Amino acid sequence: MAIEVANGATPHPNPPPQGGRERTESAALSEYRSSSAAQQGDLHARGVGKIYAAGNEAVVALESCSLDIASRQFCALVGPSGCGKTTLLNAIAGFDALTSGEIELDGRIINSARGHLKPGPDRVVVFQNGALFPWATVRENLVRGPIIQQRITYREAERRALALLGRVGLVDVASAYPAALSSGMRRRVEIVRALLCDPAVILLDEPFRGLDTVSKASAHQFLLDLWGAAPKTLLLITHDLDEALFLADRVVVMSTRPGRVKVEFAVNLPRPRPPHVMASRAFLDLKAQLIDAVHEEAVKAFVAGERELA
Repeated sequence: MAIEVANGATPHPNPPPQGGRERTESAALSEYRSSSAAQQGDLHARGVGKIYAAGNEAVVALESCSLDIASRQFCALVGPSGCGKTTLLNAIAGFDALTSGEIELDGRIINSARGHLKPGPDRVVVFQNGALFPWATVRENLVRGPIIQQRITYREAERRALALLGRVGLVDVASAYPAALSSGMRRRVEIVRALLCDPAVILLDEPFRGLDTVSKASAHQFLLDLWGAAPKTLLLITHDLDEALFLADRVVVMSTRPGRVKVEFAVNLPRPRPPHVMASRAFLDLKAQLIDAVHEEAVKAFVAGERELA
């Protein structure tokens, strides 16, 4: 099924000629760098609180939660289940209003307890369960966002999409439907789609959960390659501590509910990071500290859960 095209052009079924692919990829990434200059992605959450109504009781998901993420930084958020990680991500995305506090992006308030709830194209979410349109081809899934935003023509969106697909080894599946792709391939397509929309911030809600070890390692490398070539502010939610340390500049540990920042770890490992860095002494030392911090909160969460059941 073809999508409606803003400029009236019909979708082109074939990728660009093989000989010019490297130049096309380089040009597309250069365009992303220049077009993103006005969007710095400087993100600040101050005293954020969120209370949900659960029957006759109130569930305090977040309380006095503050987090600063510098422009184009890769930050990972970890913590026990139910600690409010996804609640914070949804608040940043503009999906969920705050009970207290405020969230600011590039000097603008995008969410606050005073009613400033502003979702927008400057933030894109990559969901853990995937969100590709099953009735659309890979190419159509990728160009839909920029076309709806009326930022570029269909042909320009298609050119950039094919260039970025080339970066992740998927240009040959541009005409395929999502059902024909493996889980790892679909994740790569979703990351490309997020980048193609050219947001200031990309929010990753456990996007690699459920992938096998080989597919996950490949997806990690493709993500780092794309981010290194066209940096954005990235916030990753994950339960995988190896993943957090391998990908991020900072790892933030959240406390058990009500969620707030407990401790942060700077990941001062050089980039680019080859997979064998995970066997290095520096990586293992950081991981040991991270395990201790997360385990302490997981025990608290378990005890609190037992009390609620009693």
